[in-house]
Amino acid sequence: MFPRQSLNRFLHVSQRRSFLFQLGILNHVAIATPNLEKATAFYRDILNGECSEQIPLPEHGVTTVFVNLGNTKIELLHPLGDKSPIAGGQCVADVKVKGVRVLDKEPKIGAHGKPVVFLHPKDCGGVLVELEQR
Repeated sequence: MFPRQSLNRFLHVSQRRSFLFQLGILNHVAIATPNLEKATAFYRDILNGECSEQIPLPEHGVTTVFVNLGNTKIELLHPLGDKSPIAGGQCVADVKVKGVRVLDKEPKIGAHGKPVVFLHPKDCGGVLVELEQR
């Protein structure tokens, strides 16, 4: 739920039409998963999604499955090899190299009992981003 002030600011900004750029239709959302088979089965068997075969993309370090849900698509991602950008702590190293600050020097245990780090909101468009280790 939005606090009243944030909601008013959101509504005010969303009513502007003088954007130089406006996001059009969202093509898909990518989700990294530690178990590609289980995630694929969930979207196919529970949500009736139309799932592609697993597609290895070694140039990106991932194996992917595309899920078509009719009105949107999801791309399931799984690490392909130890150097995958979505494998373990590699993600934190990658964002640091790109100039994104991490709030704590060491991961802390998060709400789900797994190590987490938070990225500085000033480096993430004002959004506090949590990275959870799988």
